[in-house]
Amino acid sequence: QVQLVESGGGSVQSGGSLRLSCAASGYTYNMYCMVWFRQAPGKEREGVAGIYVGGGSTYYADSVKGRFTISQDNTKNTLYLQMNSLKPEDTAMYYCAARKGGCSGVWERAYFFNYWGQGTQVTVSS
Repeated sequence: QVQLVESGGGSVQSGGSLRLSCAASGYTYNMYCMVWFRQAPGKEREGVAGIYVGGGSTYYADSVKGRFTISQDNTKNTLYLQMNSLKPEDTAMYYCAARKGGCSGVWERAYFFNYWGQGTQVTVSS
């Protein structure tokens, strides 16, 4: 049974930082594409950052490049998202998602992901 459990969300002021964590279990961690998605009220779920755990390739949405960093700790089967210089428009529910296989061409599309965490709320005030 694949399980993804996010943590680390919260409320910060604009310009602040947060680090999200996603603890993964129940599958062979190093053969998966792992992605952080976010969804704000009234908006579609969007891919923020992704990583192919097997090879380390990373992917970022233009809106977060230079501010967010995705990383992994294979010894702990944990995915991270370091978020710096946060803006009010980053406010959303953030989800960790996984799919078996690569990320290329699909990482931004929620449709291709089989496994999801419960989400963690990030709120950035101006």
